Amino acid sequence: MQELLMKYSGKIDFIDLKVVDINGRLRHVMLPGDRLDDSLFSEGVGFDASNFGYAAVEDSDMIMVPDPDTAFIDPFYEASTLSFLCDLIKTSDGKPFMQYPRNVLKSAVGKLESIGAAEAIFGPELEFHIFEGVSYDVATNGAGYRVEVSEGYWNSGILSNETRVDQKAGYHRCPPADSMAEFRNEVVLTLNKLGVPVKYHHHEVSSAQHEIELLFQKAVSSADSIVISKYVLQNLAYRHGLTVTFMPKPLFAEAGNGMHVHQFLRDSSERNLFSGDEYFGLSSVALSYTAGILFHSLSGSLLAFGNPSTNSYRRLVPGFEAPICAVFARGNRSAAVRIPGYVKDPAKARIEYRTIDASCNPYYGMAAMLCAGIDGVKQKMNPSEMGFGPIESNIYNLSEEERKSIRFFPSDLKAAINGLVEDNIYLEDTFPGDLISRWTVLKEKEIKYVNSVPSPAEFKLYYDL
Repeated sequence: MQELLMKYSGKIDFIDLKVVDINGRLRHVMLPGDRLDDSLFSEGVGFDASNFGYAAVEDSDMIMVPDPDTAFIDPFYEASTLSFLCDLIKTSDGKPFMQYPRNVLKSAVGKLESIGAAEAIFGPELEFHIFEGVSYDVATNGAGYRVEVSEGYWNSGILSNETRVDQKAGYHRCPPADSMAEFRNEVVLTLNKLGVPVKYHHHEVSSAQHEIELLFQKAVSSADSIVISKYVLQNLAYRHGLTVTFMPKPLFAEAGNGMHVHQFLRDSSERNLFSGDEYFGLSSVALSYTAGILFHSLSGSLLAFGNPSTNSYRRLVPGFEAPICAVFARGNRSAAVRIPGYVKDPAKARIEYRTIDASCNPYYGMAAMLCAGIDGVKQKMNPSEMGFGPIESNIYNLSEEERKSIRFFPSDLKAAINGLVEDNIYLEDTFPGDLISRWTVLKEKEIKYVNSVPSPAEFKLYYDL
């Protein structure tokens, strides 16, 4: 703490305190730079948390306390500004507010001790689209959206010097087809300056689709990095006259955006607990952890936090390497849990959960994923005995008879929320009951709204009946 104060005291104009709301969007408040002293980290700043979705109006006075380990000079202000991510504490007793997303994930990490682990290590892949323009509107007499990007294959009939990216043909394209490579370079350079570790970046499968993969970090730091990455992408896009979306399915008939999470557990001596002598170098702990994730995804409960938007289920459909069935495998991208085939070092043994997407609040999504895995280890679940594979064939190319043994995840948000209501015991002591109730009410409201709006596709199908 003292080192931080010595480094920045008297050298900054403003302090920016950032918190996330229930959906994972950043909110902030700014203070004059001379407020940077010990009292800021002990007393924090009070605010009304009822506007953020996770606190009742009658008990909404909270205090945001900056985490000194998250400090960075914010590149998006002209004045010298020191930014922090914050934790929330209650004014009533000074204890952490356990519905706050960051605190929920910290609680999930704390449960690792019960299975002999000390830390969860996550490496997320952020997929997103970059558009040159977007419009959308919902009114009584009309509804619609439109996105535009020069490289879109739908523009191939327009006379232009732009390079087009054919349908589903964008994976690892080089410039000039990859027209946003320099923009991603700028994003990655900025992230590195802010302490967000990047593995690599590239063009993805869809027109206008891109990926930035992050290096492994401890669970809370990994979720923090996702939040900061979104912040950087959205602000740099704005500066360049672009717009970025992490929507799971912004384009019809194109690949959608997931947020695959590579992960493993380690003990207090930093030994990888997923390394072993069983299936493709995994341990029994890793296999039970995998079974827990698949089991609670199959009920829909995990999807309720990991795929929490109605748009999530536009992505989770056959035909796009969609991870929609309770299957694990080595290298098979149609499986929900994949064991990367390119990993040869036992110390780096891991699994990749492919169903989750970045419309989730990363703290809630990762906490639910972790709780599901912990439950699998506690219950000594065996994925093969539970019928989860391994299956190495492309699931969508199997015969109808072969596919009868495969179980598929819920195909809409309503089914996922119903699953959460029925299957939430494994979340106890991490997700407070009031938070699950608030989440359920919030998502049912979203479902009702989306389902009440006629879509252009319905006009196409039914208008002249």
